[in-house]
Amino acid sequence: MYRYDQYDHQIIQERVAQFRDQVRRRISDELTEDEFRILRLQNGLYMQRHAYMHRIAVPYGMLSSKQMHMLAHIARKYDRGYGHFTTRQNIQYNWIKLEEAPAILADLATVEMHAIQTSGNCVRNISSDQFAGVAADEIIDPRPYCEILRQWSTFHPEFAYLPRKFKIAINGAVEDRAAIGMHDIGLTVVKNDQGEIGFRVMVGGGLGRTPLIGATIREFLPWQHALTYIEAILRVYNQHGRRDNIYKARIKILLKALGAEEFARQVEAEWVDLKDSEATLTVEELQRVAACFTAPAYLTLPASDAAYEQEKATNKAFANWVMRNVKAHKVPGYAAVVLSLKKTGVPPGDITADQMDFVADLADRYSFGELRSAHEQNLILADVRQADLVSLWKEAKAHGLATPNIGLLTDMICCPGGDFCSLANAKSIPIAGAIAERFDNLDFLHDIGEIELNISGCINACGHHHIGNIGILGVDKDGSEWYQVSLGGAQGNDIAVGKIIGPSFSAGQMPEVIDRILQVYVRERTEDEKFIDTVRRLGIAPFKEYVYATPIKTELQHGEDAYA
Repeated sequence: MYRYDQYDHQIIQERVAQFRDQVRRRISDELTEDEFRILRLQNGLYMQRHAYMHRIAVPYGMLSSKQMHMLAHIARKYDRGYGHFTTRQNIQYNWIKLEEAPAILADLATVEMHAIQTSGNCVRNISSDQFAGVAADEIIDPRPYCEILRQWSTFHPEFAYLPRKFKIAINGAVEDRAAIGMHDIGLTVVKNDQGEIGFRVMVGGGLGRTPLIGATIREFLPWQHALTYIEAILRVYNQHGRRDNIYKARIKILLKALGAEEFARQVEAEWVDLKDSEATLTVEELQRVAACFTAPAYLTLPASDAAYEQEKATNKAFANWVMRNVKAHKVPGYAAVVLSLKKTGVPPGDITADQMDFVADLADRYSFGELRSAHEQNLILADVRQADLVSLWKEAKAHGLATPNIGLLTDMICCPGGDFCSLANAKSIPIAGAIAERFDNLDFLHDIGEIELNISGCINACGHHHIGNIGILGVDKDGSEWYQVSLGGAQGNDIAVGKIIGPSFSAGQMPEVIDRILQVYVRERTEDEKFIDTVRRLGIAPFKEYVYATPIKTELQHGEDAYA
């Protein structure tokens, strides 16, 4: 993974000193809260319902074990002993004291981490496939391009005050695991007929108040022009994006207003002056960055380990874990392992300081000292020998990190919601908890198969509810918390935005709503048909009809409607 050079170290140290002085001036009232707000946001510090929330950057989800140990230290020393991995592959802490925020940045700097551009109207963390570099279906490792974009966008003076936040994702595999269609810019690595590497460029994706899937504005962009072309896109957006209305400020609104063809024409026109400029990437520069992502010292192993296969054949619990949490690796004898942060009773994405230290130790012993975070809020050990899987599973299980539910109903994406976030209209963590408890039956979960259930506490869609097969959105109605349900959303190559099934529900009704949706699926599915495929085949009508057919009883007084 990328290591800081002298310039990186200098930049981060200067930022720590700068922010320490800004915090001092705020505490002494030399700065008003309005004056301080933009300064703290530039360092990932939000004011939430109960305390400050600090969001730490994890570039394209890559972490060393040393960095994970530091995240555990921060959780213990400055928070309440845990952290929360987000859908942007970052981690955030929810109980931070303002006066301690500079010390957090100073501690992070010792392990080459920071919180720069994790908030504000700038280019946010570049995200990517959590299996980048090891995926069996990978065309090319996208991480060097992610890193080049990270370096280019960090402190870029022209794009420090965009109309709104800006998100870029890169996918280098056949299967899209980076949800590129819901990003402001989504890049897919492709090869042309001559075998040359380039990118398919999508623009204008995004969730939130107006969910839209991005439009392809260029089928093939040679990799050498990645920076100049993205700069052209951002210039068009920076110049024409709306700043008068925060709800209309994202690039998706501009693209929709202009139309994809006209937007592409303007980008191409802007690119004329940028193409072949000094920002054009060279082979030497790509190789310099790519050298940070060389493969670890893999052993020469048989494609299949006999002891591992024997355990899988005789141990059902292990076999279930392998089926859901172990992924194919491009190197024979190795596998990628997903550590589930979705154990029932734990908020999705949360991890304790002790678990962080444990996971860091696992990485040292089993995966060359490296970890990844996924936008689905789980952790990855990317380079595990098949022969070590049984031992790793036993240890992870003992620490609550081996729930065999990856891709299943309880592997939910969930934002912090109203328990923490000041923007949220409703709580999301209790909804996730109630659903997880209702369906805490692994045999049932494995029977119904792959289902993506995403929950957001408000329309900002941090929980990606629009692209969940089942999406749950917290809404406010006359001061009460309600929940709107959508079906048919999906990420991946067939990314889609779900459709709302009807009037919203109370918190107490939600587990039964999910149960009724699943009953329709089980009744109507064909053999081996996934939930999303059943929804696509039937539409939402039969699900809607059954969910609303009879009242759903609940003891909760808040959020009850005509169906209660």
